[in-house]
Amino acid sequence: MDTTAPPPGARRAAVLGSPIAHSLSPVLHRAAYAAMGLDGWRYDRFEVDESALPGFLDGLDPAEWAGLSLTMPLKRAVIPLLDTVSDTAASVEAVNTVVFGADGRRSGENTDIPGMLAALRERGITSVPSAAVLGAGATASSALAALARICTGEVTAYVRGPARAAEMREWGARLGVTVRTADWADAAKALAEPLVVATTPAGAADHLADAVPDRPGALFDVLYHPWPTALAAAWSERGAPVVGGLDLLVHQAVLQVELYTGHRPVPPAAMRAAGEAALGAH
Repeated sequence: MDTTAPPPGARRAAVLGSPIAHSLSPVLHRAAYAAMGLDGWRYDRFEVDESALPGFLDGLDPAEWAGLSLTMPLKRAVIPLLDTVSDTAASVEAVNTVVFGADGRRSGENTDIPGMLAALRERGITSVPSAAVLGAGATASSALAALARICTGEVTAYVRGPARAAEMREWGARLGVTVRTADWADAAKALAEPLVVATTPAGAADHLADAVPDRPGALFDVLYHPWPTALAAAWSERGAPVVGGLDLLVHQAVLQVELYTGHRPVPPAAMRAAGEAALGAH
């Protein structure tokens, strides 16, 4: 066992969720610490579900812990356990980042939304006249929150069933973006939009690959494994911009590292390289 004392100021962070074994967060955060010379900082992963979350949080020493990254199913379950929640996180009722203050207070943040915007900006996408979202759910609501900042017109959400359609329209109303809903059976029509955001599970949008137009706009596919998806591959073959799930994961993690450590700049290139290497090893 390593009994070496960590350098002054070195602290801990981790990602929580269930399941969690697949998470790339440790790879990305550790790469950032190494590139930034943050010796002694640790980043781990823990399998934690909703029922175990309160006890896990209560067992942490805020003098030792800087923060936590949260995946499903904890992004909403953590909210009642926090002292403060940022406006961004509250807007989508989802916290993916907990920061511990020196006084032990727990602050909830959402880096997914600014991470999406940063990933798009990296590809030169800062404003679109309209957009489409494939799918509904937590990631789709975060996509709407991001689109509310860059889309000057209507967003069409392609979903399965009237309940999900109503939910997406409600999110649009809350987030200040005009959302029109359409049936998933017509999802191929989405591909004509200047920006398409695919938030569906692996394989769900593969059948749309054959319908990609000759000169498509931009695609943001939030998946990162397996990559490329059939849709992303078809898009790339046409020479159009593609933003992937690893881009999102890196940019939201950059913001987390800033929040946990207080240090910047955080190196996205080193984090992306580490993520690509880890994915390539599978």
